Amino acid sequence: MEVKGDDYQVLYNPLETCIYCQGSLRLAGTEEYAPIVQVLEYVLEQAPQQITLNLCQLEFLNSSGINVLSKFVIKVRQKEKINITVQGSEIIPWQGKSLKNLQRLMPALKLEWVA
Repeated sequence: MEVKGDDYQVLYNPLETCIYCQGSLRLAGTEEYAPIVQVLEYVLEQAPQQITLNLCQLEFLNSSGINVLSKFVIKVRQKEKINITVQGSEIIPWQGKSLKNLQRLMPALKLEWVA
């Protein structure tokens, strides 16, 4: 599954159970994020034991996008049998604080920093 825009891409690789988010997500509100939410919900419906959310190449995410990721993490937490690893980049400024906040929503969330 894949959602593409002019300057972003969200791709789900079922073999790796990995969601790759790349580029710059500056969409306006919930309606514009709906195709991405569909990808995230599809992954949850598959109920894999492990999900990896790779944000290493996501250079920008606005508040609406952070809200979408937060809701996704809460839904993963509610599933209880699904583990999630979020991969971020140490060199992308917004990720440091924002990704740690995801860990507050789900303490079992594993956060990996890639240089």
